[in-house]
Amino acid sequence: MRLLRRRWPMAIICILGLIIFLGNAPGIFEGNMIKGKVNENTAQAVSGTKAYDGQADNVKNQSDNSQGTTAASPAASDLKGELKVHFIDVGQADSILVQQGNAAMLVDGGNNEDGPGVKCYLEQQKITQLDYVVGTHAHEDHIGGLDTVINSFKVGKVYFPKQTATTATYKDFVKAVKNKGLSFTAPVVGDTFKLGDATCTIIAPNGTSYEDPNDYSIVIKVTYGNNSFLLTGDAEAKSEAEIVAKGMNISADVLKVGHHGSKSSTSQSFLDKVNPRYAVISVGKGNDYGHPTQETLNRLKNKGVKIYRTDENGTVIAVSNGRDISFKTQPGTY
Repeated sequence: MRLLRRRWPMAIICILGLIIFLGNAPGIFEGNMIKGKVNENTAQAVSGTKAYDGQADNVKNQSDNSQGTTAASPAASDLKGELKVHFIDVGQADSILVQQGNAAMLVDGGNNEDGPGVKCYLEQQKITQLDYVVGTHAHEDHIGGLDTVINSFKVGKVYFPKQTATTATYKDFVKAVKNKGLSFTAPVVGDTFKLGDATCTIIAPNGTSYEDPNDYSIVIKVTYGNNSFLLTGDAEAKSEAEIVAKGMNISADVLKVGHHGSKSSTSQSFLDKVNPRYAVISVGKGNDYGHPTQETLNRLKNKGVKIYRTDENGTVIAVSNGRDISFKTQPGTY
């Protein structure tokens, strides 16, 4: 979803005179063909077999080398340093920076116009390289700024679901990835990868053909010692039901609320399984969609979940030492 909204917080960051780091990194991709397609006008998913409609010549018909592998997470007592999760204020859009030690992962990059602001924010955090970039799904408010980011930093691996689109936004994303000598790595549910001492586990998507493009969203659980974060993109009730049926451990201290707090996400059965202490909603102030909906807020409130909202709190930063989680802002309201 997309909405024009205030730009001042990101604009101020960009005026700070940050040093711009440019770089290129050799590709380390192993990826899969893409099936789901998003139409620019209807934003509906349709089944297909062409990979990017021929736009990414170096997309390989292979699965990720990490398929079927697991990565053990160190015990909290063995950890050094902190895990920082930045829920960047990009209005009615999503962008999340995850840092552990010298490793960094960016999940989504906001709308097209958010690209320069997200880039400036990363520079402010002294990021020079992103080990992983994750585009959760093909909607503009998630991948719009990723081309700017990929063009501006060294990038290791780019995760993207089995979905394609006809939009200019998607084409720019593919072009940026291709120009870095990279290609998309398709997510494999159950696979894990390391981000410093943190462990990232792919939870969804569990299917290959969805009517709603949001259900293609990559869902990742980030575990650091005894703490965990569940990042859900725009996954809706269908994907949530598949996740619950899969039987994986999705309990988490912090839930990134799906689809900006839409009533079609954060179903009760899913919320009960996650059972978070905290929830973060990435949402634009005064947006036209009525996000977050009162139904979703009530479900969180009834479970005693403390919420943080980018429309009220601005950028929300959560810090974990592997045992405790602290936030750099006050909670939001229901």
